[in-house]
Amino acid sequence: MNDNIILCDTTLRDGEQTPGVAFTYAEREMIARALTDAGIDELEVGVPALGTDEVDVIRQLVSLRLPVRMLTWNRAVKADLEASFRSGCAGVSISVPVSEQQMSRKLKKSPAWVLEQMGQCVLRAKQDADYVCVGLEDASRASADFLLKVCREAEQLGVNRIRLADTLGILTPLELAHRLSGLPSELSVPLEFHAHNDLGLATANAVTAVQCGFRAVSVTVGGLGERAGNAALEEVAVILKQMLQKKVRFNLRRLGTICFMLSLATHREIQRNKPISGQDVFTHTSSLLIDGIKKDPANYEPFPPEKVSRRHSLALGKYSGVKTLNRLLEQNGIFLNNEQIDETIKKVRALSTRFKRPLRSQEIIENCCRARH
Repeated sequence: MNDNIILCDTTLRDGEQTPGVAFTYAEREMIARALTDAGIDELEVGVPALGTDEVDVIRQLVSLRLPVRMLTWNRAVKADLEASFRSGCAGVSISVPVSEQQMSRKLKKSPAWVLEQMGQCVLRAKQDADYVCVGLEDASRASADFLLKVCREAEQLGVNRIRLADTLGILTPLELAHRLSGLPSELSVPLEFHAHNDLGLATANAVTAVQCGFRAVSVTVGGLGERAGNAALEEVAVILKQMLQKKVRFNLRRLGTICFMLSLATHREIQRNKPISGQDVFTHTSSLLIDGIKKDPANYEPFPPEKVSRRHSLALGKYSGVKTLNRLLEQNGIFLNNEQIDETIKKVRALSTRFKRPLRSQEIIENCCRARH
């Protein structure tokens, strides 16, 4: 069996459910091409049940014949599947609620009805789809017995993969391991975990699921998604490939470009401290850390930034020291005596406090250095 971990990107579906985010066709094509070129395993490309415009967009994406598996998202409703088939997409994901809360309070149906409906839709899907995934919505609140029953039923129906969703983002990694770690050994069909980030645990839960034997994880670029979003592609890919040494096809060196592209397409600025893609995540300002980095970057960097086409940088701020300032000034042909250096470092710290960020070299030279030798 292929032991690669499958990254299932849902930026074009769940990512577009981010409040205020909507992609044009040109943007969808650009995102699909960039992710495919970087080695993503699968793209969830939309929801055909939204209407004919969505069906047409998905049909155009399918016509690109990109070397990647594409899936549509569908409720366990035959009309949704018929819309998917009109799009020409060869893969479908069929979502069914499995918690008592959602079965009784949302669908107002019994567990037996859910099983029957899932069965009918899977059988219909298998007539026209090359790949069928069953998504178990709100799996994190389902009873253990019913969850296993649904999984075994889906397995007997011949689905290609089962997706378990922490729809409300309420699991902790330890609870996930306790509740779900036994499932992969109970089933022959591969499992996928779909994490939401309501409590800031999406990436941690996605990685934990892989460590528990799940073969696939849902991700979105930048962690886009409904409410607080989903597990971030860049975080999950780096942790799995670089830190855990898992087999992942995705080219980590493409992450920066892809994250920046999504930032432009969504008009959402990347936070400076955003893991992997943020401007400051490989920047050091404390004189203690800078000294350690100079001696050996591994002292203060979890992995070489070059792995994601970044590089570490030094910045001057409140916690910067004289050695760092002197090095910067000498590189620019500026030589100050001890008294001038002490005065300059005070100005650097004051300006950094006022600006609420590290200072750029030119700002230091223009605003802090008056006497030059």
